[in-house]
Amino acid sequence: MSILQILRWPDERLRMVCAPVEEITDEIRLLVANMLDTMYDAPGRGLAAPQVGVLKRLFVMDVNGRAGPRAPRIFLDPVIEAWSDETATGPEGCLSIPGIVAEIERPVEIALRWRDIDGTERRETLAGFPAICAQHEIDHLDGIVTLDRMAPALRAGLEEAYRA
Repeated sequence: MSILQILRWPDERLRMVCAPVEEITDEIRLLVANMLDTMYDAPGRGLAAPQVGVLKRLFVMDVNGRAGPRAPRIFLDPVIEAWSDETATGPEGCLSIPGIVAEIERPVEIALRWRDIDGTERRETLAGFPAICAQHEIDHLDGIVTLDRMAPALRAGLEEAYRA
């Protein structure tokens, strides 16, 4: 497989809303395999297709990272169907904005629907870090980056540090 180039903010492709994955082709399967290799190489715990310049609604994640055995997950056309009222604020980094970690508030639990790489529709309730990671990656599919989730003053300071 191949390691793909990860786009860096402020690349305009990171601002675009992605199109559905209408058909699971060999090209999509290869993209997913390459995205997994890229995520592990980075190293990251999640990677969305727009981060590698492909404007399709898919992401990969492995919440174990380097802490445990590999447990890759593939999400095609994910939709958050419900989220908890309870939220938590915690540090989030992004492979497309290296060196920037910010405190982001998100629901601690989500009900997620998606298709797997075989085309089977799945539903699962994700809680804790898996829920946070999935929300971060789905943001990418909607053209949202972590900087967009911050208070303007904090964002301005982080943007200035990033560009320096």
